[in-house]
This record gives sequence, C-alpha cells and structure tokens, in this order.
Amino acid sequence: MKQQPIEFWFEFASTYTYPVAMQVEQACQRAQVPILWRPFLLGPIFREQGWNDSPFNLYPAKGRYMWRDLERLCEAAGIAYRKPTVFPRNGLLAARIACVADGASWLPEFVRRAYAANFANDRDISDPAILMECLTGLVEDPQSIVNAAQQDDAKTKLRQNTERAQQIGIFGAPSFVVGDEIFWGGDRLQAALDWARRPT
Repeated sequence: MKQQPIEFWFEFASTYTYPVAMQVEQACQRAQVPILWRPFLLGPIFREQGWNDSPFNLYPAKGRYMWRDLERLCEAAGIAYRKPTVFPRNGLLAARIACVADGASWLPEFVRRAYAANFANDRDISDPAILMECLTGLVEDPQSIVNAAQQDDAKTKLRQNTERAQQIGIFGAPSFVVGDEIFWGGDRLQAALDWARRPT
C-alpha cells in the first residue's frame, strides 16, 4: 500500500526545527513514508500575528526556556549544539537554495549542513560563502546554485511556499502536513508518521 507523504515545513532560523531537520529523513525512511521538503519563511506569518521578531525574543521567559530545552533535546539526540550569537539569523538565501534544490537528491544533506552551520557552529548562514561551503561536495558548481537562488524563479518559489503555508494554516516551524492535517512541533513527528501510515 502506497503511503501518504509527509510535507516537512522548515525555516532555517527556527530553533526547534534544527534537531528535527537532522533526524526527519531517517525517521521517514524507517517508517517507509515519503518526505517532501518545504522551505518557507516565518517572518510574514509572524507579522500577520503582530510580531516583528521571534516570540522567543519578544517573551524573554519563553526564550530562556527554549534555549535550555533545545540544549536538552540536542544532547538527548546526540546532536552538536552551540547557541548562536545572533538570533534569529537570516535564512532567506538558504531557503532559496532549498527551493532551487526541490526534488534533488542533495537537498536533505544541504538542509542538515545549513542548520548545523547555524546551530552547531555559530556561522552566519546569510553569507553566500558559508552556504557555498555547505554545498561543497554536494553539487559540481556551488557558485551556480547560489547564483540560481538569487534569480526570480527561486524567489517566486519561496514566496509561493510561504503563501501556501499561510493559506493552509501553518503558524510555526517545524510543521508536518499529511493530506489536510497539520502537526506542529518537533514532538509531533511521530504523530504525523502514524497518520500517514493509517489505512485509507
């Protein structure tokens, strides 16, 4: 029986998406559930809610909890972690590269490398040179991918993804979509997998 795919909606600045991004492909493979990678931007969604910054910056108590919680999650999963000196970092170019890579075999590894650059190595993922390092060994010509990410097709794709996220009711990352069902938060991955595997 063919399984429904999971759409994995991710934002490169999202803290809680980091440990999920490092594990989601393997989890889907174990469950034999196809995964579709959906880069988008949280900025426009936050602005709709009246926020001009991450809620973890707007609400300091929530932010303090989140950083410690993220540290615990990464430690439990054996994932390298270093609190970024800048938060949130601008993930626009990284997201556009992910749009260029839509359907490409190297997309999952690029996503993991970009997240690790930000949340394990405290590097500025808005810097094209850093992203070219993330692409090295994955594609023949990293510069051509960065160039393509700055063209209208990639910009349009990312805008369309973000608009679709808004239309279907996504309000945070990570989110998983299975059919018409939305599962928000890294702790909902298993629930999304179970839903995708339900008999239809």
